[in-house]
Amino acid sequence: MIKVNNLKKSYKDVQALNGVSFRVSAGELFAYLGPNGAGKTTTVRILTGLAKRSGGDAWINGFHIEHEALDAKRQCGVVPQTINLDNELTVFENLTIHGLLFGMPAAKRTQKIRELLDYVGLGDREKTPVARLSGGMKRRLTIARALVHSPRVLFLDEPTVGLDAGIRRRIWALIKRVQKKGTTIFLTTHYIEEAEFLAQRVAFLDEGAIIAVDSPRALMSRQGAWAIDRVVDDNVKTIYFKTKEAAREYTATQDESFSFRRVNLEDAFLALTGKKVK
Repeated sequence: MIKVNNLKKSYKDVQALNGVSFRVSAGELFAYLGPNGAGKTTTVRILTGLAKRSGGDAWINGFHIEHEALDAKRQCGVVPQTINLDNELTVFENLTIHGLLFGMPAAKRTQKIRELLDYVGLGDREKTPVARLSGGMKRRLTIARALVHSPRVLFLDEPTVGLDAGIRRRIWALIKRVQKKGTTIFLTTHYIEEAEFLAQRVAFLDEGAIIAVDSPRALMSRQGAWAIDRVVDDNVKTIYFKTKEAAREYTATQDESFSFRRVNLEDAFLALTGKKVK
């Protein structure tokens, strides 16, 4: 559904993307992770037609992102990092404008909007001005807006940033529901547990290049299954173990305090880059 070959992007003397290649299958939820400045949002902007590539090629559902730009854009729904709804308009009016932009007939547009508002739990809010919605409601509305024209691919750029843990998990459930209906989802996030929970595969991006692509489970298993964190000289030192028994044998010999936990996806990223996803 998404095919990217040797994608490059330069800004004056900065190489934002340095030969990125990957594939995303139809119906897959693919997470794209990396620290600030790694090139995540640049990739999304290029794939959705908001920025020009400096090199390489990419296709969305078989349509080249520049040579067949209009057809490629029709395949995409986008939930941007910054909420860009019109606060002065109602919930229904925001979605109507999106449907008009994609040339949807009035009857079909109204039916789809009402279906989506029920789907995201905002069916009783269609006449409410967006300014009166909570942050979580605005996020759900932004996802609904991106789905009005029935895109084959949904791009989610930091979809839960700034939301509390409870609301984030409600958004997660909505994202999984969207995927189960057959939509391919491309996710960028700073919340490492979000990718670990949602994604079938994860790509780690660092300094404009992909350094690993695999399932969350496979990436984590490279380090082991269990971890012990200790404070050593004002730094946190982590030791990994294949089994819980091996970890417990080690802790039995230690006098200082420590924390005992399962290995997570951030451990895998840190091992590859020495950096945190943030």
